[in-house]
Amino acid sequence: DPSSSSSTQTSVVPELPGFYYDAEKNRYFRLLPGHNNYNPLTKDSIQHKAMECKRLRLLEEEEKQMKKTTRAGLNSSVLLQKRQLGLLSSTSYCRLVHELKVNCMQRRKIEIHSPDSSVAGTNNFKIIVADVACERIFTVNDVEHGGCKYGIINLSGLGKESLTVEMYDNLYFTNRKVNSVCWASLTHPDSHVLYPFKKKAKLKFSFHNKLCLMGIAETPGCASLLPASLFSSTNPGDRPGMLCSFKISTAWSCAWCLNPQADNCFSTGLTRRVLVTNVVTGHRQTFGTSSDVLAQQFARQTPVLYNGCRSGEIFSIDVRQRNRKGQSWKAIRLFHGSAVTSIHLMEAEHYLMAADMAGKIKLWDLRTTKCVKQYKGHHNEYAILPLHVNEEEGLLTAVGQDCYTRIWSLQDAHLLRTIPSPHPSSKDAIPSVVFSSRLGGSRGVPGLLMAVKQDLYHFSY
Repeated sequence: DPSSSSSTQTSVVPELPGFYYDAEKNRYFRLLPGHNNYNPLTKDSIQHKAMECKRLRLLEEEEKQMKKTTRAGLNSSVLLQKRQLGLLSSTSYCRLVHELKVNCMQRRKIEIHSPDSSVAGTNNFKIIVADVACERIFTVNDVEHGGCKYGIINLSGLGKESLTVEMYDNLYFTNRKVNSVCWASLTHPDSHVLYPFKKKAKLKFSFHNKLCLMGIAETPGCASLLPASLFSSTNPGDRPGMLCSFKISTAWSCAWCLNPQADNCFSTGLTRRVLVTNVVTGHRQTFGTSSDVLAQQFARQTPVLYNGCRSGEIFSIDVRQRNRKGQSWKAIRLFHGSAVTSIHLMEAEHYLMAADMAGKIKLWDLRTTKCVKQYKGHHNEYAILPLHVNEEEGLLTAVGQDCYTRIWSLQDAHLLRTIPSPHPSSKDAIPSVVFSSRLGGSRGVPGLLMAVKQDLYHFSY
């Protein structure tokens, strides 16, 4: 392989201060500017150029379908034969079929329509999050003058040629940076939107459907619960107001509880503390921590909240207990070597997946508090990047700070595919993705949705 030989040759060549080695020309070039002339060569520009060449090469390979099989000897005919002979269980067969399909996904750009022509395609996507049924996508978009817009994408048209985007400006929104988003349920599954903002607004109290949860890393403000039906073109004159608002300080993360023992509760991860709030009663519980809480998730079977901290610690809280001084309320404690940016509790709730700012993705056994698997290849240095776990398909998806989307096998941590971004890599162009075998609902199409810059792409099976 030419690329491997060149990389091996480069690694053998010694580094010289103020110079870099060009493998193609087989010589050193000066990095620092001279006394009387300007030299634009820097390590950052050289690395960026190398990454861009690699991205373009991978895109070209994808267009020519120059893909290798993820596992030696694995193809659809072999799988079917083993299944017919009884050598594969139905679970293993489905998992391996998904691996094959993921390796063959083709990219196509999605045309976005909106009732408001001024909304579609004018702002960069920052975050997209699907509801439980994958029927709708909640979007956070950066705007030119600063801050964010919010909207909802209806995936019912995904099997056709376009998607329908329903995105509206709203007077309740404030232009603040959004760090985390998750769907939550109050009156129905996925029924409202919860997000913090700086100044308190006049609110109306009413109950409606569909909700989402957000965290903002900004100045102290409020966390407000908003019906997702506000983002709808039906009955625009009868749009509901806000449900309720709660004062909070600087928030990094948030989570909604679906366990009936802590019904109508949400949590916000703040600076050196965790705040659990009951939406209906307004009752609050505060748990002091030694570090900022960057990631959160509630368990479903028990009212237990898992938290990932900037210090690298992961701990759980049983929200049924009262506040206590010290750290005696921490039921489970795990430790990463870097800030924990994302956590995901597996369905059986015996395992927890966690990612950190060193690019480590680990699967923890909560019963033994030991790491049982590591998923290698993820790239992160300082960003808060989410994990996407699809247990039914047996896949783990994560977007790195290098703007590459990587997909692993959950079972053996094998890296199945690395997808380059359609846009040049940059800090403000990290893709946001959603993967499901049923995009658009129970009869939806399988594949990966990727939002980057102002574009939306579908990688279809």
